[in-house]
Amino acid sequence: MNPRMPSMLKSLKLLSDPTRLRILMLVEHEALFVAELQEILGMGQSRISTQLSLLKTEGLVSDERSGKNNIYTCAADSDLMEVARLAAAEVPEVAEDEIALRHLLRKRKDSSRAYFDELAGRFGKDYVPGRSWKALAEALIKVLNYKVVADLGAGEGTLAQLLAQRAEKVIAVDLSPKMVEFGQNLAVQNGLSNLEYRIGDIETPPIDNSSLDLAVLSQALHHAEHPQRALDAAFRILKPGGRLIVLDLLLHTFEEAREMYADRWLGFSESDLATMMEKSGFVQIETVVADRESEAPKFQTLLGIGTRPA
Repeated sequence: MNPRMPSMLKSLKLLSDPTRLRILMLVEHEALFVAELQEILGMGQSRISTQLSLLKTEGLVSDERSGKNNIYTCAADSDLMEVARLAAAEVPEVAEDEIALRHLLRKRKDSSRAYFDELAGRFGKDYVPGRSWKALAEALIKVLNYKVVADLGAGEGTLAQLLAQRAEKVIAVDLSPKMVEFGQNLAVQNGLSNLEYRIGDIETPPIDNSSLDLAVLSQALHHAEHPQRALDAAFRILKPGGRLIVLDLLLHTFEEAREMYADRWLGFSESDLATMMEKSGFVQIETVVADRESEAPKFQTLLGIGTRPA
């Protein structure tokens, strides 16, 4: 009997767990910290650390100290990895993990992330409790140039009003007829003839394909029944080279938000948002946590920007 057989069988049994298999496939591609695995997998530190410990005991991963934390790499032999890859092909989450990993690696290397850090700093100075997205939007307006813009899920239209001060045309879309009526009246009062309100769903916005320079989803995506469809729709209505800005809540655990604010989703992680945007076709994707509220429930504002390929 091959002396390696018992060890191989034990390793295969260990990898029958999808989470351990996903971790192994990730660290085969790139050495990763626990926090980075958390971001990609959307799991807690304790769960991931437990699985890493089991993989390390069996010799499938190795770790080394890097600063205050350990970084993990694949240590499994080629024969086992060949079998592991076949098994991974049957786990649907593995493909999503690969997208999230690519995004994480871009974040490591892309120097343009400094731009978002600087923007977040300016935004923090203008912080208004409960309206952090508004201050961030004001900062973005100062640095972006555009002609035709859509505010998707516009609500009463506060952001649309700001955008209309700089854009040639702004289309504000909201599902609530009362919100649209209120916004239209406000636009008239403020003399904003370039601001048009339309009743519609952000998953199927009433806007022509390839007609926008900029689309904004501001605190709207977590209300969507199908966030991926909303991002797909934003991609469709943007011109080639057009940009999408997403302002939303970072993933949180404040369950009361579902009833208090009619939230469908409890925010999104950076990895979740980047993965969905990439699936829609966006490129040059960047995400950053733009603000942190100091008072409970301490919501955090997530900013994502992507471009439709030219």
